[in-house]
Amino acid sequence: MAFDIYKRGQGKYTRLCSAFAAAIMAGLGCLRLYKKLQASDVGLWIETMVPAGLFVGLALLIFWLINKRSIADFMIAAEGEMKKVSWSSKQEIAVSTIIVIVVVACMAALLGVTDLGFRTFFDWLLRSGPLV
Repeated sequence: MAFDIYKRGQGKYTRLCSAFAAAIMAGLGCLRLYKKLQASDVGLWIETMVPAGLFVGLALLIFWLINKRSIADFMIAAEGEMKKVSWSSKQEIAVSTIIVIVVVACMAALLGVTDLGFRTFFDWLLRSGPLV
């Protein structure tokens, strides 16, 4: 049947979050279309029903895509792989973040000093006149 859920319960969170994200994008697009139609003065029925109908059509398309056999199998496999990942602890992430910030600050200081040195050298070279 057209509205059966393929492999119900498997890959539930991946499929659900993907559907919500796609629905939010479709909703924002329909809202923008509504505002464009509202500004063009085409009539209340057209400015409300066209975006609403488009949203319903996109919602059905999203539902169909999420339950399409190949896409659903990919999302099920992706969720299964995410469960196998060993995530870093909070302390490891904090230490790594501090190291990255320190390295970036040191690189910025080094590049700033190098830039200042080159600028000073070339200013001195240009002010000293021709070398010939």
